[in-house]
Amino acid sequence: MEWEIVIGLEVHVQLSTQSKLFSGASTRFGAEPNTQACAVDLAMPGTLPVPNEAAFRYATLFGLAMNAGIGRRSVFERKNYFYPDLPKGYQTTQLAKPIVGAGEVEIHLEDGSSKKVRLHHAHLEEDAGKSLHEDFHGMSGIDLNRAGTPLIEIVSEPDMRSAAEAVAYLKKIHSIVTYLGISDGDMSQGSLRCDANVSVRLKGEEKLGTRTELKNINSFRFVEKAIKVEAERQIDILEDGGSILQETRLYDSDKNETRSMRSKEVANDYRYFPCPDLLPVELSEDYIDRLRGEMPELPDAKAARFREQYQLSAYDADQLTQERATADYFETLAEQCGEPKLAANWMTGELAALLNRQELTIGQSPVSAEHLAGLIARIKDGTISSKIAKQVFEAIASGEGDADTVIDKRGLKQVSDTGAIEKMVDEVIANSARQVENYRNADEDKRPKMMGYFVGQIMKASKGQANPQVINKILREKLDALL
Repeated sequence: MEWEIVIGLEVHVQLSTQSKLFSGASTRFGAEPNTQACAVDLAMPGTLPVPNEAAFRYATLFGLAMNAGIGRRSVFERKNYFYPDLPKGYQTTQLAKPIVGAGEVEIHLEDGSSKKVRLHHAHLEEDAGKSLHEDFHGMSGIDLNRAGTPLIEIVSEPDMRSAAEAVAYLKKIHSIVTYLGISDGDMSQGSLRCDANVSVRLKGEEKLGTRTELKNINSFRFVEKAIKVEAERQIDILEDGGSILQETRLYDSDKNETRSMRSKEVANDYRYFPCPDLLPVELSEDYIDRLRGEMPELPDAKAARFREQYQLSAYDADQLTQERATADYFETLAEQCGEPKLAANWMTGELAALLNRQELTIGQSPVSAEHLAGLIARIKDGTISSKIAKQVFEAIASGEGDADTVIDKRGLKQVSDTGAIEKMVDEVIANSARQVENYRNADEDKRPKMMGYFVGQIMKASKGQANPQVINKILREKLDALL
């Protein structure tokens, strides 16, 4: 049987406001537990919530970026449930009238194809606290610092058909919210979290299968792995004649498996009702138009500009615009070195490998755009070869200084003196009688490849510092003279 996976994502994005959704308490990450939860966050008697305008501004910017409808009148409801990290006993959220309506976003896949994923809606809500299990034996600790932090929950339609598509969608959402500056998108700190709704059905069927919800997945890699393993679990059950239970499941990355947490609730289980402490919030057309005018250049538009302005391939442009910090680094580098294609090659090659190896972001790069521009300049003017440039790059990354400092200190300057190189060529030819004879007897179309041996010997003799262009010119003249 041929199965089809159906996926919808609920993405929770913490907004980068300085204070919480309904109180003036700080949202700063990393404070001592329970030092940033005020009386309003705890719904103490006599307190009243006051909406944070910045949260509405950020949510509206997101809706505009997604080509979505903006709710001119949004209403808050109380979602009632008990959990230790929910101090109020309810969560203030939006249900019937969310601030962002239907929209869509285009995702780009590794095979070069594109796909539109529809947005059902996005709503504002307050975050819960956090349960801590690691430092307590047989107990859990509760940190309420996060309680009341503003979130937008972004709910997609079930339009994705593979784990790869789900990851591409999640990366696009991450890219958009960070470009807008409404969230830092740091998944390791919980700024962006994902719930995945997964079901399977036979290819060609219209009716959706029973879905399970995978809760709070906090990395792109784990989203992909969790969806794959859950889909395989469901297919195995169905092929054995069983049925899927609608439930909430947890992904265990250590065992690469999903486990049942609880049966899946429906809206009625939460007893939603309009929050009696909060009036509806109405957004004027002038307010929305003003925010539309503040929109920055978004990833797709930037990628299109990079292709046109810098003559980059679609792949390079997409790679360099996924994160705003990476795009900014590239533009600085391209402007300073004047070689955008070479800049793109170094960023997607050596620099990307370095950052992956050391698990760093572009903002933490030990090689600044200015230092990399200086290195590319030395390749352009023939001071060093591309091969030597990799040694210089590693030295810059190790803190030995800029390109010129490293080249001088290590004596890596490329030898372009024709007299010195001609002497090395003569010595290699004199010591390679058999290879010279083979070259003379070879067909003309095979001779270029046979030159590799001689070039290698000359580069070895020069410790990699001889200019390859000069070598090839002199070597070809010398060998052809022997024919």
